[in-house]
Amino acid sequence: MATNILMPALSPTMTEGTVSRWLKKEGDKVRSGDLIAEIETDKATMEVEAVDEGILGRIVVPEGTEGVKVNSPIAILVEEGEALPELSDTPPAKAAAPAPQTASQSEPAKAPTSVQPATSAQPSRSADSSSAGKRLFVSPLARRIAAQKGLDLASVKGTGPNGRILRRDVDGAQKAAPVAAEPASTAPAEAKRVANSSMRKVIARRLSESKQNVPHFYVSVDIELDALLALRAQLNAASPSEGEGQFKISVNDLMIKAVALALRSCPGLNVQFTEAETLHFPDIDISMAVSIPDGLITPIIRQADRKSLREISAEARDLAKRARDGKLKPEEFQGGTFSISNMGMFGVREFSAIINPPQAGILAIAAGEKRAVVRGGELAVATVMTATLSVDHRAVDGALGAKWLNALRDIVQNPYRLVI
Repeated sequence: MATNILMPALSPTMTEGTVSRWLKKEGDKVRSGDLIAEIETDKATMEVEAVDEGILGRIVVPEGTEGVKVNSPIAILVEEGEALPELSDTPPAKAAAPAPQTASQSEPAKAPTSVQPATSAQPSRSADSSSAGKRLFVSPLARRIAAQKGLDLASVKGTGPNGRILRRDVDGAQKAAPVAAEPASTAPAEAKRVANSSMRKVIARRLSESKQNVPHFYVSVDIELDALLALRAQLNAASPSEGEGQFKISVNDLMIKAVALALRSCPGLNVQFTEAETLHFPDIDISMAVSIPDGLITPIIRQADRKSLREISAEARDLAKRARDGKLKPEEFQGGTFSISNMGMFGVREFSAIINPPQAGILAIAAGEKRAVVRGGELAVATVMTATLSVDHRAVDGALGAKWLNALRDIVQNPYRLVI
């Protein structure tokens, strides 16, 4: 019996996705566990696998189609020799599953009420007119990539249905003269237009909601780093020059552990506010902001207060690399009880970060720099960093925020606690 393959929910914040690429074509045999498509979510591009066996009878949503709602049909799976149902018929739903590394966090699919081919639902988004008046049919993803590469779509030959230009056509095309962007009513004629990715749209929505709905307050403190930097130098000097035991501790690794220990000593910030209650978490899971080409993602160091600096360093390096490669598993960036955002490597003196909902706090870490300080009535020079805590005032009061920052400062300025 024919079944629908649905757009899977690959993260809790995902409401729609883009079918970036089909890994199977119509008529191909599909076995359970076969990778069938690449889906661009609000966080990354992920491979999706089949959960049943059969023949890929019809691809309902072509490559490059954006804005496909979660749990809507993207393809139809049939048994061998079975006739394809009409598009108006609704076979039982069969959700595609994420690849093994993402399956544990995907949401169960719901049966759709009807099957709607994505191409008929949005013709205005997939058709362009060339300068010669010829109608071009272009997938949204291909159009965006062409704009980024400066390609004239009129010179690209489409290999999709009815000559539709797909991502593979744009990727294989030679770079041509940049296409003149149609000016927006409020933008200069020479402005370059770059379509917002799914990730950028979600970042914009979630951060807007955070600033509008979460009452932020901010507390800053200056922290002397000299003892921490000395400890780091000693630890790295003790690392083997090569081999499996080699390690290199960064300032960010030390701050992750320091933040985790401060949360353990002052757990009132390791919380989440809801309308009915405030959730207090027993585990301290630190989300660290990582910059990727299209935005930010926050992979998580779980139970950071219980891990050694070497473990944190290895895990943070691995997570950051796979975040930039778009290879994180959903459970590696979903959740977390507190966030840190470190822009010290950019020489930033201080900044305030926006809370990553539903968490109640985020620490903004700026650069360490030589500053004049007063010790015992005498002027001295120290390496000083300004750290700014952003807190959800619904869950945390000002005095508690200040208490937590003082605990963090004490740990960083007396860093022996990081290694015992």
